[in-house]
Amino acid sequence: MSTAKAETASAAPANTTGAHRFAAALRRHGVEVVFGQSIPSALFLAAPHHGIRQIGYRTENAGAAMADAYARVSRRVSVVTAQNGPAATLLVPGLAEALKASIPIVAIVQDVHRAATDKNAFQELDHLELFKGAAKWIRRLAEGDRIDDYVDMAFTAAASGRPGPAVLIVPIDLFDEAVGRAEHPRSADLGRCPLDRIGPDPMAIARAADILASAERPVIVAGGGVHVSGACDALAALQEIASLPVATTSMGKGAVSERHPLTIGPVGYYMGTRGRTKFLRDLISEADVVLLVGNRTNQNGTDSWQLYPRNARYIHVDVDPVEIGRNYEADVRVVGDARRALEALAAALAERDLSRRAAARDALEQRIATGIAAHRAEVARAVDMEASPVRPERLMRDIDGLMREDDIVVADASYSSIWVANFLEVRRAGQRILTPRGLAGLGWGLPYALGAKAARPEARVMAVVGDGGFAHVWSELETSRRMRLPVVVIVLNNQILGYQKHAEKVIWGDHTDVVDFEPVDHAAIARACGVAGVRIEAPGDFRPALEAALASDQTTVLDVVTDERAYPPVTMFEGDRRLDY
Repeated sequence: MSTAKAETASAAPANTTGAHRFAAALRRHGVEVVFGQSIPSALFLAAPHHGIRQIGYRTENAGAAMADAYARVSRRVSVVTAQNGPAATLLVPGLAEALKASIPIVAIVQDVHRAATDKNAFQELDHLELFKGAAKWIRRLAEGDRIDDYVDMAFTAAASGRPGPAVLIVPIDLFDEAVGRAEHPRSADLGRCPLDRIGPDPMAIARAADILASAERPVIVAGGGVHVSGACDALAALQEIASLPVATTSMGKGAVSERHPLTIGPVGYYMGTRGRTKFLRDLISEADVVLLVGNRTNQNGTDSWQLYPRNARYIHVDVDPVEIGRNYEADVRVVGDARRALEALAAALAERDLSRRAAARDALEQRIATGIAAHRAEVARAVDMEASPVRPERLMRDIDGLMREDDIVVADASYSSIWVANFLEVRRAGQRILTPRGLAGLGWGLPYALGAKAARPEARVMAVVGDGGFAHVWSELETSRRMRLPVVVIVLNNQILGYQKHAEKVIWGDHTDVVDFEPVDHAAIARACGVAGVRIEAPGDFRPALEAALASDQTTVLDVVTDERAYPPVTMFEGDRRLDY
């Protein structure tokens, strides 16, 4: 055992409290940050003695989103806490997103005193039932002597197989209980993710390599599982070795560099006019072989299951065998860790005749370059970049012009995710562009930024949010100030729930009243919270303000008045005159 591990293992001495034993167990798993309010108080009073920092959120739903982003960026299991009852219920949305997006989180939920169980104690609730639809593992800890056992089980559940949230429910009295020395002290660090890299079947890899080597029009569509696995470098190597074009889903964005000549870009339901991949759609729809990697083949990523070809051969790589062939029957099922599978596939292809792939490369690169150039020309024709109210495309152009390869950009759900996916260019394989696409709920943008900043304090972090989503989490501006987590928040303030209003007009020809908001000065709210706030109404004012915000050491909200009639390249909106209002 290393000295560091030995110190961690012995950090909770004999006859210590459950809180200290708990904190020592968390630190043993590499935990440096826990997202939580004051509760469980005993745990947070013990945590600093074990080198753990508390980041105090304002609301539990935002805290769960912070933990989600922290895990995505750090690729370690994150920890969030909540009190029993109503506080615990607010963790559910964030954990549900993490469950769908395969993000490893351990949630520690304080419960009522063991002696008060089932007596209608204050805020008592059946938490085991509460989290059933939002977590992959849920247990209630009953004995202080088993703290290490249950903490280890929670981390193992969160980080192994298909990652996801694990919930550990802990009675309040257990934190104060005197706990003796463990009979068999534990020293393992189970906080990395993936915890276990399961290798693929060599026979499946051989079959996949044969099919790809002989394919005429192959394509890879990489999903968020590539990031979860840390498989970006392996995918980039495969792309280069076998001259394979790579597209990504929204959550897979950043899996490969978008400056690589064989990178198509993000594909899905946003390939309409002005979409980056509009002119490259047939590279997906006419493919004869499709390699899916860490890809759920969900509705948005497949343009309502209309994008992918029905007559192609499918090779599906996923750590979760249930996802393989869910919507597109797989000719080859490759069950295992994405990084190990891609490394094995690259090695197998290197032993095969790749002359067909090499011969097709120049023409394929030219086809992709022509498609991207056509996209840029279309945007130039279709969008007045000097218009006021400001066009979101103009904002994305300015963000992209200042973005560095180590910057992290996060986006809220709805339109914000689509603007970011289409108009920001990933500089290198592995760059993180975070979007909540597991369930795509509103309000994730600002807390995602704070979680990402906590994971990588040295990085510049920008959040792109709509005014609808931002209103869910205004309060976390104070969190950013108090916890010293400076980020830049760009609010696309169009005074509507954009996706909802535009979809209603397209589907029903009318819209409900509640999609229109009263004017709100988000910059003033920021200043009231003690951070910087800048109101922007002219397009030329944005880039200088963004430069200043990125150079600042405090959170800055750039409240940009944007055109409510501006909508991203959603295919269902294509050519619909009802949006010309």
